[in-house]
Amino acid sequence: MLKKHPMPLPPEVPMKPVEAVSLVEPEPVSLHHRPYEDVQALLTGTLFVALGIVMFGHTGLLTGGTAGIAFLIHYATGWNFGLVFFLINLPFYGLAWQRMGRAFTFKTFMAVGLLSVFVNLLPTLVSFQNLSTPFAAVMGGLLMGTGMLMLFRHRASLGGFNVLVLYLQERFGWRAGKIQMGLDCVIVLSSFALVDWQHVALSVLGAVMLNQTLATNHRVGRYMTL
Repeated sequence: MLKKHPMPLPPEVPMKPVEAVSLVEPEPVSLHHRPYEDVQALLTGTLFVALGIVMFGHTGLLTGGTAGIAFLIHYATGWNFGLVFFLINLPFYGLAWQRMGRAFTFKTFMAVGLLSVFVNLLPTLVSFQNLSTPFAAVMGGLLMGTGMLMLFRHRASLGGFNVLVLYLQERFGWRAGKIQMGLDCVIVLSSFALVDWQHVALSVLGAVMLNQTLATNHRVGRYMTL
């Protein structure tokens, strides 16, 4: 008779320990900016914009928005730019309060106030002995666009048309940068009575650099930390 051999047992598979399942839901991560982050953005953003405005003013350029209107009044009358800019923005706070909320209005008011101070303060801290006008148009536009982008990301603006375009973007989904670019070009082109065509052309270039920065980097629905 044939001797039966016992069947070999399959190798034991090591069992992985069962991980304990927590019944407590993790706390959601807040996507909103903290107060100190808002303060930092307001200071940095307005400082960037103020430096761009100082470069524009030094080379006789103009920009759009209420800052452009303030430039036109400043060039025509010699009145203080910072004060004119602050006063022009006062009527827009009503729209900001009704449509954009109390926090947005407060931060916008602070940003406009800081910009008015920085525009008057910076010429005492920095001076330009050799500043090319085309370079000022490009670099000043980029500085202003970047500074406004910081403010937009923290639910603030520089008042005036900024309030209007942000409202239109949130209400209808229209791109803030493109709307702002159209308004800015209209204001700059209206300055032919005060400056020559070369400065108008370079001012348009500066407005394009500013608003292209916004149109490229600030799109509705893309950034969740607003």
